[in-house]
Amino acid sequence: MTEVKSDIEIARAATMKGVDEIADRLAIPQAHLYRHGPTKAKIDLGYLESLEGTDGKLILVTAITPTPAGEGKTTTTVGLGDGLNKIGKNALICLREPSLGPCFGVKGGAAGGGYAQVVPMEDINLHFTGDFHAIGAANNLLAAMLDNHIYWGNALGIDARRVTWRRVVDMNDRALRSINVNLGGVANGFPREDGFDITVASEVMAIFCLATDIEDLQRRLGNIVVGYTRERQPVTARELKADGPMATLLKDALAPNLVQTLENNPAFVHGGPFANIAHGCNSVIATRSALKIADYVVTEAGFGADLGAEKFFDIKCRKAGLKPAAAVVVATVRALKMHGGVARDALGQENVAAVKAGLENLGRHLDNIARYQVPAVVAVNQFTADTAAEMEAVREFCTARGVAAHVCSHWANGGAGTEDLAKTVVDLADGGTADFQPLYPDDMGLLEKVRCVAQNIYGAADITAEKRVVDQLAQFEAQGHGHFPICIAKTQYSFSTDQNLKGAPSGHTIPIREVKLSAGAEFIVAICGEIMTMPGLPRVPAAEAIHIDDQGRIEGLF
Repeated sequence: MTEVKSDIEIARAATMKGVDEIADRLAIPQAHLYRHGPTKAKIDLGYLESLEGTDGKLILVTAITPTPAGEGKTTTTVGLGDGLNKIGKNALICLREPSLGPCFGVKGGAAGGGYAQVVPMEDINLHFTGDFHAIGAANNLLAAMLDNHIYWGNALGIDARRVTWRRVVDMNDRALRSINVNLGGVANGFPREDGFDITVASEVMAIFCLATDIEDLQRRLGNIVVGYTRERQPVTARELKADGPMATLLKDALAPNLVQTLENNPAFVHGGPFANIAHGCNSVIATRSALKIADYVVTEAGFGADLGAEKFFDIKCRKAGLKPAAAVVVATVRALKMHGGVARDALGQENVAAVKAGLENLGRHLDNIARYQVPAVVAVNQFTADTAAEMEAVREFCTARGVAAHVCSHWANGGAGTEDLAKTVVDLADGGTADFQPLYPDDMGLLEKVRCVAQNIYGAADITAEKRVVDQLAQFEAQGHGHFPICIAKTQYSFSTDQNLKGAPSGHTIPIREVKLSAGAEFIVAICGEIMTMPGLPRVPAAEAIHIDDQGRIEGLF
């Protein structure tokens, strides 16, 4: 029996090429590389801004609603990129950087899996090139300057009861969700309530990923609203003179990171906002640069097409002027069976009826993609227990909808396992049938934008919101933010706000608990249900299994 290797064992056995050679593949001059060791580098922003020519085709990889059974969206993104290169196409992958929170919490690493990974896997999953540290430092510098301004006389008249800016750390730490600061006496400032968010949910992370250049970055940072005066007038980071030093901390991080797949194909890994509480896409700078360099750019959006793809389309593409040419919806037979009512411990048994019931979830996501007038294909990420009858049920369902479905074995076979998918993606992207349109117009009212997403994407009958939430949205409109898109923060495990409600529920209500202005990121966050902006560790965190062995190698990381 063939031994099944872990992801980290496969990554460790890989033969990586020097980053200089990977850059040569993209015709990037060596003088424009800032190397972080032999296999990863940042690419000079000035060089990337000088690139001209026709953009390549943008391919989005999204997925069905996630389950504990696994879907493998990042793995499929990497596998598709390898498959495109394998059939002779000039393709480049654009991924997000993993957060330490999930890495040490629930899911382990996030650099792909099996023989469809980006490497060096340990570096990417841990500190990488330090981008997240820079983002956290910039965020917390603003927090420090805000409290310092209040301490030294508060010339801007900030009402300490109406401070909205929170500190961040890139770790799941529920104990920091709500805290008191400035305790210990007069010398330490004025006590007030505060709290921490996880770094990947922060507005600075969103700004970092949506900025088009360093000038745009500083403009957006300056627009951050940190709190309000007693007269309820907003106070910005620019008024605190924090935009300059924050941009300085982020200057080097803003350059995209170049790495490679196990098959030595190039990949940009840059930025990492969550999709359940942020907009869930890699940086605009990385994506735009990739489109100037490659003929096909494969990128992912976090979680399912309801959360990640909706934000990719309605926030990132809208703001950056991107026109996606095709979309891939990832599904697994295992996950479909869970949506069809099968318990996790019974997923290894054939159950065609459960697959057919779970396909309702896939259908909803395909409908969601179609609303944006982007052609889609289904990638079935293969597991060894999948049966021919179960696979056939998926194909029949997709064929009836006029959508191709390909069984993909990239986890086991790398790019060779996605060649058929790659050919269909090329046909869709080159076919010219995409006519991308956002879900709602800029001038729609903010409350109506939330309702539009809830009804059209989540299948909800309506939304509910207390008067204070409705009034807050009206205030945002009065302040000139009514044209902003909406960023829905909710559980990723269901179309509803009940994470246990699988399949494709309809007719439910989406409760809007809170709304937040992200004036720098230029969107409005609508927090729904019980979602938290600072996750907690599970009863048995993944961190307990991570260690360094007697040979100095990292073990337990995915």
